[in-house]
Amino acid sequence: MKNLKKLMLISAVAMGLLATSCSDDTNIEPINPTDDDNGGAPTGDTELNGSIEEDRTLDPAETYNLTGILSVESGATLTIPAGTEIIADTDTDDSDATNVYIVVQKGAQIDIQGTSSSPVIMRSKNGQPGTWGGLIIAGNAETAAGANATAEVGGIVYGGEDASDDSGSINYLVLSDAGASINSESQFNGLSLYAVGSETSIQNVALVNGADDGVEFFGGSVSITNLYLENNEDDAVDWTERWDGSLENVYVLHTIENFSTAIEADKENGNPMITNFTAVSTTGGTALQFKSVSGATITGLSLSGYDTAVDIADESRTDLTGIQLNGATANLGLDYSGDPSVDVAMFNWITNRGQVSVLPSSIENDLSLDANSEYVISSTVSVQDGATLTIPAGTQITARSDSETDATSIYIVVQRGGMIDIQGTKSNPVVMSSTSGEAGSWGGLVIAGNASTDAGVNATAEVGGIIYGGTTDDDNSGSIEYLVLKDAGASINSESQYNGLSLYAVGSGTVIENIAILNGADDGVEFFGGTVSVKNIYLENNEDDAVDWTEGWNGTIENTYVNHTIENFSTAIEADKRNAMPKIINFTAVSSTGGTALQFKATSGAEITGLSLSGYETIIDITDDTRTDISGITIDGTIVDITAAYDAAATVDISLFEWVN
Repeated sequence: MKNLKKLMLISAVAMGLLATSCSDDTNIEPINPTDDDNGGAPTGDTELNGSIEEDRTLDPAETYNLTGILSVESGATLTIPAGTEIIADTDTDDSDATNVYIVVQKGAQIDIQGTSSSPVIMRSKNGQPGTWGGLIIAGNAETAAGANATAEVGGIVYGGEDASDDSGSINYLVLSDAGASINSESQFNGLSLYAVGSETSIQNVALVNGADDGVEFFGGSVSITNLYLENNEDDAVDWTERWDGSLENVYVLHTIENFSTAIEADKENGNPMITNFTAVSTTGGTALQFKSVSGATITGLSLSGYDTAVDIADESRTDLTGIQLNGATANLGLDYSGDPSVDVAMFNWITNRGQVSVLPSSIENDLSLDANSEYVISSTVSVQDGATLTIPAGTQITARSDSETDATSIYIVVQRGGMIDIQGTKSNPVVMSSTSGEAGSWGGLVIAGNASTDAGVNATAEVGGIIYGGTTDDDNSGSIEYLVLKDAGASINSESQYNGLSLYAVGSGTVIENIAILNGADDGVEFFGGTVSVKNIYLENNEDDAVDWTEGWNGTIENTYVNHTIENFSTAIEADKRNAMPKIINFTAVSSTGGTALQFKATSGAEITGLSLSGYETIIDITDDTRTDISGITIDGTIVDITAAYDAAATVDISLFEWVN
């Protein structure tokens, strides 16, 4: 009996030495088993690294620091409850971002149990992209790399023959700041999926601010539903090695420069299925890139703001039938723009996500914008007959403009029978501008009405082929209050240009008050017939005319302030064609560069009261030298005197427009 006890003691010591020896042979230290119900982790231990060899559940009341590689070993499950936060700490001098990540090995599982109100958060301590390696899952599904392949990161082994392999479940996860770089050819991603099987459940995931890809699939058959990707510096979605899973409801947002793509596909074509993929860029770039013989079937594809919609990396590739986009073989001539197929509001559970949305190209039903979101337009937005576009106070709408974009195709038009309701306030105006801030970089706001115009009924506008004009002088196209409109005036040719605000036969039932039109390459506002009136309007440095009218407009402008500090503008007022005797009440114009104040062409005229002009070289210009009857032009109750200075004190107090800045 004593000999048996002695033998057992020797065996125990030997086993202990063997275990110690095995531990020394790996870079991942096992977590000390001090709590059998918590996967061997010490109760209250909030530092994460080493290997998890038994099931472990984190505590959502704790904030965890990831200080190295956390490896979930085969047979173990790591459970992360709703509300848990894991912070990758790579701020120390000797830290290496490529050695801080979470990996779920083949045969292991992860169970992320976030909710919409309490998602799981994984991020880096300093919030910078590329400061940790993200989340890696290795599975036993098939990959073109073969069984037991070795990953490009971490020496992780992946791949097998079980397409339905189950690596666990992920629900409501926000993962940011990943993408640590090993070298120019190998990087970590936000979420790296190596041969992950179809029984793995992944839904409601946000991958944000990564230095490499948002998600990359290395073969496998796993699918993801409800995926949000924002400002990942390489590809938002990347796949290779014959991944054959699916994506459903994907929203990609790019507001940074020099990213790679929204989708990059490479190598063998497993024909993954992508349903509802919306991608938005405010900085151009490439949307979809297909390398080698890769492909996919994508339905519900909506792209906005990209310079290149589809890029085929191999110029010799002629057979594109493996790339099916919206029901047809990929067409490199299409931009695949259109109404978003994914409503970004479905990702409102993501705290601090980019609040950028795309306005649909055609608004056929009433649409109310969200003042908390910035809106981007990169094509025509048309409010159709019977629909109303409501824009609440504080909303910002930005026209995406650069050298690759045709500025004349970017504008907002309210068609006849449509309405716009701009609800800005003095403290919170609505702002419409361009990304470039350059004059003429978009077409501004165009409204077409049913009022009378000398162009006749159903006339065609000089821009956009827009139909306007009718017989309803009290027609109502909506209401505009406190609007700042900048950078418009795109030029079609020397004879046809957009303005800041173009009013085609707009009726007197339309309300327009408190607007500012700045930095336009053509007119600030132009009236093409109609009966609409405008009150409290500020116009600054519009390169053609500040105010222009033609086609028998007979409305009223009250309280106008024009400011010219640029050279070579045209006029403060240009009037043309038949005189319908519009009324101009309190009109102050100031120039620091000379120029012409008021110009009357053909037989045009107006009834002007409260005129104050300062700094102009030419006060009144009658363009037709043969015109002798100028009785249709009256200023302060008398026929215009073309020799008068009209330099009375300002009739409009500039402080009326302090809200503009």
